[in-house]
Amino acid sequence: MARFGKRILPPRDGITAARLRAPGGSQTHAARDLPVPATVREWLSDIVIPTTMGREQAFGAEPLAPEYFTGRGELTDQTGRRVRLDDAVIPGGFYVFHKPVPYEDAIPFEIDVVHEDADLLVVDKPPFLASTPNGVFVRECVVTRMRVARGEDDIVAIHRLDRVTGGLLALSRRPETRGAYQTLFQRREIEKTYRALAHLPAGWSPGDALPLGLEDGEERERRSRLRKIDGERPVREIPGTPNARTSIRLLRAFPHGGGWAGEFSLVPHTGRTHQLRVHMSGLGMPLLGDPVYPRDVDPDPYDFSHTLQLLAERLAFDDPLTGERREFATRLTLDASRS
Repeated sequence: MARFGKRILPPRDGITAARLRAPGGSQTHAARDLPVPATVREWLSDIVIPTTMGREQAFGAEPLAPEYFTGRGELTDQTGRRVRLDDAVIPGGFYVFHKPVPYEDAIPFEIDVVHEDADLLVVDKPPFLASTPNGVFVRECVVTRMRVARGEDDIVAIHRLDRVTGGLLALSRRPETRGAYQTLFQRREIEKTYRALAHLPAGWSPGDALPLGLEDGEERERRSRLRKIDGERPVREIPGTPNARTSIRLLRAFPHGGGWAGEFSLVPHTGRTHQLRVHMSGLGMPLLGDPVYPRDVDPDPYDFSHTLQLLAERLAFDDPLTGERREFATRLTLDASRS
C-alpha cells in the first residue's frame, strides 16, 4: 500500500491498512465516471472487499457491514479524520481502513537475523514462510512477524523470495533511506547467488553430457522468454526474444533416489517470477522438492514434508549511503533427504 495509507492510519498487529478510492472526482481512476453516493453508508453498502478467507476461499463474497468500517475498521479519510457513516463522500477521495484478518495457523519455522543496522535487517527466511502478506498468508509472513517482534511498523521487504524458497531476504527499517536500497534492486546492482539441488536427466551417469554442455565447475547461461499467465501458477517458457537470463554452474553430482542429482550455483541476471525454477526445469533438471515444476501438484500450504532445495545463498552490494562493500551469506543448508 502507498505511504499515504500508512501515514494516516498506522499498521495494526503489523498489518498495513487497506486503501479505498471513492467514485467521482476530477483525477483519472477506474471509478471516476461512476455516480457519487450521497453518504459513506450508501457507498460502503455495495463494496465487496477482497479478504483472506483460508485456503478454500481467497476473496470475500459478501459486503462488509458499513458499521464495520467505522468501528473495528477505523475508516479514515485523506485528511486523517475518522469517518462517520452519515458523512458525505469525498468525490475521488482516498480512504483507509483495517481489513478483518482471519486467524492463520502458525508456520512452524523461525526467522534468523543474519545482520542488522539502523537501516537494514538481513534475515534468513525459512522455506514455507511468505516474504510479504500474500494470498492466504497475512500474519504468517516475514514482514508481519518482524514488525510485531521488533515493534517497528516501518519494516518492509526490499525484494521478495518465493514462499517455498529459503535464504537471505533484505528488509528496510527506515522510510528515509529505503529508496536508496530499493534502487539497487531495481537497477540490478545487487549480486545474488543461489544454491540448488536438482535432478539430473533420467538415465544420466557420470561421463554423460549434460544440457548446455555443463561440466563440473564450468558456468553456462540459460536465456529464454518467460511469461506469467494470470490465474496460472506455473510460468511458461515461450518462443520469442529472451527476457530472462541465468548463469548455471554445476558444483558436483551425487546419487539420489535411484538416479543422479546435482548441486548447482545459480545467478539470476534478470528478476522474472520463478526464473531459476523454470530455467532448470526447462533444461530437464527440475529442482528437488519443487511442487510446481515440471508438474504442479497443488500442495497443501501446510504440508511441510517436502522442501524445495533452493537457497538464496549470498547477497553483495556497494552500500548506497556509505560506499562500503556489503556481503551476506545464508546460514541455512540444503538437504536432499527433505525433497
